[in-house]
Amino acid sequence: MTAGPRHRQGDRVTLDEITWPVRTARLGIRPATASDLSAIFAIRTLPEVGRWLPELPASYDEFALRFGRLEMMPKTFVIDLDGVLIGDLYLHVLDAWSQVEVADRAGREAEIGWCLSPAHQGHGYATEAAGELMRLAFADLGVRRVTAAAFADNLPSLRIMERLGMRQESHGIKDSLHRDLGWVDGTTYAIRVDEWEARATGG
Repeated sequence: MTAGPRHRQGDRVTLDEITWPVRTARLGIRPATASDLSAIFAIRTLPEVGRWLPELPASYDEFALRFGRLEMMPKTFVIDLDGVLIGDLYLHVLDAWSQVEVADRAGREAEIGWCLSPAHQGHGYATEAAGELMRLAFADLGVRRVTAAAFADNLPSLRIMERLGMRQESHGIKDSLHRDLGWVDGTTYAIRVDEWEARATGG
């Protein structure tokens, strides 16, 4: 299992320069391809999974079309367990917000997310995979901050964020419209590179 910083903050390694798949103690992680879409769709449309996702596609064709149109493929990574696709990860790297005059010093940040098959939940796989995705963002891609957002009632995801060392930075009161629950609370967690490095090196 890889852990700890491998690049100085500010270095920029592209996703194409990473040797895939990357491996943790139990999992393989690699960029999603078109051949993975049917397995991703099958997991994401399970009621207990789709309940918390931003979108619940009505059909595979609709899902594949929107997946391509929204350019989700470059931001999606699959989780492999012994040759079986058990979930997917989301990684979106963008420039950190700044005033114009200091934009060249702002660096980048990343948003991450995860989705795991219910049949494989309860074994720490999501935390393990998301932790490796966070390591990639900080150590390989050189981002300065990682965030994750969720419905506040999605307690399993909040627990994963906390296990990753993330802290709650915002809690919106009925700021998110859920397809079944109506207006519910939303929350955002985050961790900075210096905080992650301290955890990774035991500091």
